[in-house]
Amino acid sequence: MPTRRSWLLLGVVALACATSAWAQPRPLTIHDLIAFDRVSDATVSPDGGLVAFTVSSLDAEGLRRTTDIWVVASDGTGLRRLTEDPAGDFSPTWGPQGRELFFLSTRGGSAQVWRVARDGGAATQVTTLPLDVGAYRLSPDGTALAVALEVFPECDTLACTTGRLEQEKTKKSTGQLYDRLFVRHWDTWKDGRRSHVFVVPVGGGTPVDVMKGMEADCPSKPFGGADEFTFAPDGRAVVFTARVAGREEPWSTNFDLYVAPADGSAEPRNLTDANDAWDTSPVFSPDGKTLAYRAMARPGFEADRYRIVLRAWPDGEPRLLTEAWDRSPNEVVWAQDGRTIYATAGNIGQQSLFAVDAQSGTAREVVREGHVVGPSVGGTTLVAAIDHLRSPAALFVIDPGGAAPRAITRLNAERLAGVAMGEAEQFSFPGWNDETVYAWVVKPVGFETTKKYPIAFLIHGGPQGSFSNNFHYRWNPQIYAAAGYAAVMVDFHGSTGYGQAFTDSIRNDWGGKPLEDLRKGLDAALARYPWLDGDRACALGASYGGYMINWIAGNWPDGFKCLVNHDGNLDERFAYYATEELWFPEWEHGGTPWDNPEGYAKHNPIDHVAKWRTPMLVIHGGRDYRVVYSEGLATFTALQRRGIPSRFLFFPDENHWVLRPANSILWHETVLEWLARWLGDAR
Repeated sequence: MPTRRSWLLLGVVALACATSAWAQPRPLTIHDLIAFDRVSDATVSPDGGLVAFTVSSLDAEGLRRTTDIWVVASDGTGLRRLTEDPAGDFSPTWGPQGRELFFLSTRGGSAQVWRVARDGGAATQVTTLPLDVGAYRLSPDGTALAVALEVFPECDTLACTTGRLEQEKTKKSTGQLYDRLFVRHWDTWKDGRRSHVFVVPVGGGTPVDVMKGMEADCPSKPFGGADEFTFAPDGRAVVFTARVAGREEPWSTNFDLYVAPADGSAEPRNLTDANDAWDTSPVFSPDGKTLAYRAMARPGFEADRYRIVLRAWPDGEPRLLTEAWDRSPNEVVWAQDGRTIYATAGNIGQQSLFAVDAQSGTAREVVREGHVVGPSVGGTTLVAAIDHLRSPAALFVIDPGGAAPRAITRLNAERLAGVAMGEAEQFSFPGWNDETVYAWVVKPVGFETTKKYPIAFLIHGGPQGSFSNNFHYRWNPQIYAAAGYAAVMVDFHGSTGYGQAFTDSIRNDWGGKPLEDLRKGLDAALARYPWLDGDRACALGASYGGYMINWIAGNWPDGFKCLVNHDGNLDERFAYYATEELWFPEWEHGGTPWDNPEGYAKHNPIDHVAKWRTPMLVIHGGRDYRVVYSEGLATFTALQRRGIPSRFLFFPDENHWVLRPANSILWHETVLEWLARWLGDAR
């Protein structure tokens, strides 16, 4: 007889067939959510006529996602899959003439660079390196590649690294000896290797480590990518981002831009040594005369505002372009004429696309609504992916003049037609100190004005983050709307997209302003929407949101019928000693626990456990080294010892996020069962 898990996976496999059988759209399910095709990595051909992109699809067994390269004309015609292989194909890059596409593939068991003709056909392998390629860049003339490889920095050759790895496999002992911190990072125990950028001819040859001997990573760990390095316009040098901080690396955010000759004939030269904060994302203007990059101003603060900086290449002085613009750009790309820089940035509950004048720094909105990511320019064509609360990402051609974007992909159209989504609305209210705070509400599917609906009160992480107009694959309010709940999400003080002062205001005040905003936000929602049932509400949060759930348990104990805590700290003091990126708690709490113990005690949930009484579901990942699983286990211990109804869902193979499809199904089913237990029938 099929197991429960088998039925879950069979439901995923049957989704596409079942969709067309429904006469009317039905509520969204977790099976729908994980089965959507995910579009990313859009890149426009040099002539602007063709767009290549990556599509991530759920495999037939519903166990893993596979990726392929697709192309579509910029007028939306000719959509086709360009590569198809059981291994993953991803990260497409156009050759300089637009006749072929380079991409990464795991065919043969190793991630290497491949290429395929613009019109399709058999792909051919470009690199045959003994190590996986983590990211790559193509030189402007297409004759060389810059590739990121994991090597021991003291090794002179790749053979040295591979030899040491083979030796490790033959060791009888399993002990690892460390002399300094970053023994583990995000979800990985470190073994001494670093990600270095190598230059290798496209036609083959000996790779040259342009970061030779550097105790640094490019791309940065754990989320850096190919946007952190690039060739100089003449192809004879590489500009890259790296943090060289020695033993201070775990509490330093001093990333600098370096330039190194592509042939390795000289050591890298620091271009941004004068700035002790974060410098990243080097990108050259189309004429090669100007380097643009993003820079923070305050050392030790990972959520400081990025500014766009310009530097005449190669020896000009840096010019701060966007000091007067109170937004923090996430991505930057030049327009073909070199007069405009397109940038995405959080913007009052959206992630908008802006056009920044390269002379004055004046920014104007090009696309306001939704969540815009990955802008790419080819010729006069501007393309980006846009998603929003009612739809996953699709590719759009963007009119720089501000006309409505035009969709050129609709890969999820059939699935979307088969499911109903809740209506989303943004509202604002006077929060802490009567300052304006924004929030979102998503109505339940099948909403009726005469009914009262229970509330799923979602609290974002970060804390410098936002529950914006974004179709999320882990915390999607539509899942709760589909189950009959109204989702309410408050962008409390500390959230991004509302100006840097608003973001900064959470420092040294984790449990103060944000808690007041959350309380006032729920009251404002209840007053504004009489169909909300304030007596049936559950609060849910992850990371900082999970911390806030523990804080609410002791400081707003009568606010909710139930709580859900995913990867949240219980003891801020001890969490400092167990986490890996120490700059984060040191900035947030005003120093180390021994130099400023009051900063860690001020809003520490563990000191309020005696007041806990609300039922709580606790969830944690065993490979979460940002918030170690002992925090979740300690929370569960406190709940159980106090006799408070509680459950503990543990994923030994997940990190700070739950990524595996089957685990995501279990996560959502467990959470929805918990809400139903304490809030009653939502329908």
